[in-house]
Amino acid sequence: MKRYLVQFVLSAMCYLSSAACIAEEQLPAPEGPYLGQQPPGIIPKVFAPGYVSTRHRDHSVSFTPDLKELYFSRKDIDTGKWWIIQFKQQNKQWKQSIIGPRVGRPILSPDGNTLHLGSKYITRTPNGWSEIKSLGPLIDRDDWGIMRLSSSADGTYIFDDYKNNDVLRISKVKHGKRQPAELLGPKINAGMWTAHPFIAADGSYIIWDSEKEDGYGDTDLYVSFLQKDGHWGDAINLGETINTDGIEAGGYVSPDGKYFFFNRTPSKEKIGTDHEGDVYWVDIQAIEKLRHE
Repeated sequence: MKRYLVQFVLSAMCYLSSAACIAEEQLPAPEGPYLGQQPPGIIPKVFAPGYVSTRHRDHSVSFTPDLKELYFSRKDIDTGKWWIIQFKQQNKQWKQSIIGPRVGRPILSPDGNTLHLGSKYITRTPNGWSEIKSLGPLIDRDDWGIMRLSSSADGTYIFDDYKNNDVLRISKVKHGKRQPAELLGPKINAGMWTAHPFIAADGSYIIWDSEKEDGYGDTDLYVSFLQKDGHWGDAINLGETINTDGIEAGGYVSPDGKYFFFNRTPSKEKIGTDHEGDVYWVDIQAIEKLRHE
């Protein structure tokens, strides 16, 4: 445990001494919710260009329930290093800071008090975030490769595993005890691979990215709704408004249930090989309309 904390602190110190340009490049963000950005409609648009979506590689956006804190991961394209970035609203102004080097793909729990980092996590303390902790032997296993772990309000985990054929697993809590993870069924674990899952706070649906025959090109985003019988429904492609012939991944729904965020990288044939992609957002109706189809 201490080893992870030491690596975290030392890497952050190295970052602050050699690559603080990421923080310095950006002006204070506008006032208002969602960094003062004009909300999108049913057509996705880039989120917070120049603040969150930059020339660097920006991924995995998530918010606290009061929408006053935003976390995401950023790859510095000059150094190749990944960092966890925070935007926090203070006195109506948004301020950016660096939490530390990325460990897994960061995503907040529904209550905003835990920042999941793959098989690791950090929690809030009176003095800020805690040291990096392990989720324990049921989840944090050497033979699993977890990139992203998302949790629902009742403690259900859903996570990917790149070391075992790129599958998704789910772990529930019963009678206050964490249960061993199980593979999700073939409706979910199908296609070339499955990754970067998100589970709704109420556990009613999951979103993930995959490359399937019914896709629009590279990686597409899919949703599955929990059925009345307790089983997961068919994998539904989010459609051509969201999915393109490029890469769409890392889906996330805002705590207020109004917007869907995701990452998009256009196809290399269109933009070359040096484009890192951006964070997009769209009205949640893009997903809700699929619930009853």
